[in-house]
Amino acid sequence: MTLFFVIIIALGWFISFYYSNPNILYFFVGFSILINITSYWFSDKIVLSMSGAKLAKREEFFDLYNAVENLSITAGLPMPKIYVINDPAPNAFATGRDKEHAVVCATTGLLQILDKTELEGVIAHELSHIGNRDILLSTVVVVLVGLVAILSNFFMRSMMWGGGRRGDREGGGQIQAILMIAGIVLTILSPIIATLIQLSISRKREFLADASGALLTRYPEGLASALEKINQYGLPMARASDATAHLFIANPFGPKALRGIHKLFLTHPPAEERIKALRNP
Repeated sequence: MTLFFVIIIALGWFISFYYSNPNILYFFVGFSILINITSYWFSDKIVLSMSGAKLAKREEFFDLYNAVENLSITAGLPMPKIYVINDPAPNAFATGRDKEHAVVCATTGLLQILDKTELEGVIAHELSHIGNRDILLSTVVVVLVGLVAILSNFFMRSMMWGGGRRGDREGGGQIQAILMIAGIVLTILSPIIATLIQLSISRKREFLADASGALLTRYPEGLASALEKINQYGLPMARASDATAHLFIANPFGPKALRGIHKLFLTHPPAEERIKALRNP
């Protein structure tokens, strides 16, 4: 989160230098603080809204409630709120700022194709994200990565429209030229850097949550079998988004997106690698 903050401030400094207006930097500092606070308190609500999730009723989703309740007790965690996404693509995620304000969400497709032990494996994985304190970082990243990309895109468009120091006749010197080039490079690369951080965090935490979930249920085959079924579905979620993709237990764009060089830029390690790790610890 500190690195994201630094990137945003650096962008603000360069934009203020480019337009010769220090007030822009002050605005970026204040805006960055505001965004960090907002992302901490409201990012889970933003994620649920983006995903089209609805609060689940116990009488309608009894098996899901039962699995979450029993495994929460086993893990020593407070009972999280339970949401459901009406989507045939099997998937699930956890979100929230801490274990007292956590949410577990599953798609209707997931509930339809998994048996009891497989569902418990998936829920144990998501509860492990809560217990490992992954949910705050993963949820805040949704807001911060999007912010960096928006700011960079805004500045690149403004450069195309003209203005700033490009026509400065009062000197311009080598130092200003170097700073200008560095700022342009930063503006272009910052969304890529932010996304790479997002991917790195997500992949490592997915493997850890798989291991922690298997330890929680004492039955790694349940999660391994669930991942196989999820991977076999093949179709993307209706509301798949790059901003929230890293939250889900499986890539919401479908397993085909993990083929070839594209897998270097996606949030999830291949299901085959995760299944192998579960079955051959």
